[in-house]
Formats: sequence, structure tokens, C-alpha cells
Amino acid sequence: MDFSKYKTLIFDCDGVLLNSNFKKSEAYRLAALDYGASEDQANELVKYHIKHTGVSRYVKFKYFLTDIMMQSYADKNFQFLIDALNKHVLLVLNQCEVTADLDKLRKLTENQHWMVMSGGDQNEVRTLLTQKKIDHFFDYGIYGSPDSKHEIINYHQTTNDDFMPALFFGDSEYDMTTAEKYNLDFIFVSAWTDFKNWKEVVSKKNIKTVSFLNELII
Repeated sequence: MDFSKYKTLIFDCDGVLLNSNFKKSEAYRLAALDYGASEDQANELVKYHIKHTGVSRYVKFKYFLTDIMMQSYADKNFQFLIDALNKHVLLVLNQCEVTADLDKLRKLTENQHWMVMSGGDQNEVRTLLTQKKIDHFFDYGIYGSPDSKHEIINYHQTTNDDFMPALFFGDSEYDMTTAEKYNLDFIFVSAWTDFKNWKEVVSKKNIKTVSFLNELII
């Protein structure tokens, strides 16, 4: 693949850099149980989380409180859920697999800037990638919630003249729509996705796919 036309390569984290989607779902379930939800309510949150992969946890927990638990929104309850999820994510993702040959891809694209854009908590993602010893690859930074992916991209497009054109690697329908909205080229990374209908959608939209990032290495 010819990367020379791009100034920036953007990577989602869960399902692209890390084999973490299904472990992340378990962390959501455990956070809901810690809050006092029933098993059924916790599973409803997991279903919503999977359906909205790539969307900020802030959106997901607001839905959990108001539509699953049928409670009015309260900052203390919201913060409890965020803290519980952070705790469980760091525990369950500590041993998750990192995509292979990332160092080789970095060498191949040494003239491009790299950036992580995740739906996960920004501090949490930075901690995880530091623990995995891959944080140094991302010279344009590691970003996540509470800012949405739309807010992150909009910020960089409006403040950085050396950002576009850019290529985005993602594994969710939300990633696809983000790329479309902000005129990013897009490659769907399929091996670790939890998006069940991805084959149908990428075929319909004629989106390039790879199973793993190392398939792009010449």
C-alpha cells in the first residue's frame, strides 16, 4: 500500500491495536454489577455497548442510568460507574494481545504522523499503551473520552495544517461514519471486531478491509 499521500495515520485502540473488545464488554458488565444492577440489567448494558462500539462510555453510562436503571442522572452515580469501569478495564486488559509487527509498520510509515483515537477513557488508553510499550509510536498523541471521536478529529482538522489527508484504521460502524463525515480514508480491521454485520456493511460501502494491520507491510 502507498502511504505517501497521507500526512497522518489514525488508529482506533480496541479491536485494532489491542485484542480487547470482548474483554472490554466484560468490564462493562462488572461495572454495572458493582453499581447494583441485576444480571439482566448488566447484560443490557453490554448489548448497548457492543451495538455502539466506538462511542464514548459517557454516552453509554448515561443510557444505562436513564433507560436501563430508570434513574434520574446524578453526577455521583455517573462517576461511580466511570471509576468502576476504569478499574475493571485496567485489570482485564492488562494481558490482552497487541497487534503484531507494529514496529515494522511504523518504520514503513516513518514519514507519517501517528495518532490513537479511541472511544475509551483517554487516561486509561494512555496507561494501557504505555504498559504495552507502544505509546512512543504515536507522535501526534493518544486521545479518548470524554471527547468524542468527532470532537477529536474536528479539533485536529481545524488547528493543525499538517494533519490532512489522513487514513483511519477502525473496527466499528461508528468509525466508518466518522471517517465519512470528516473525509478520512478508511480501512476496516476485522480480526478482533465485535461488529457482527461488518462484512455486509463494508461490501455495501466498498470499504477496504484487512484482518490485521501487518497485512499492510510490504
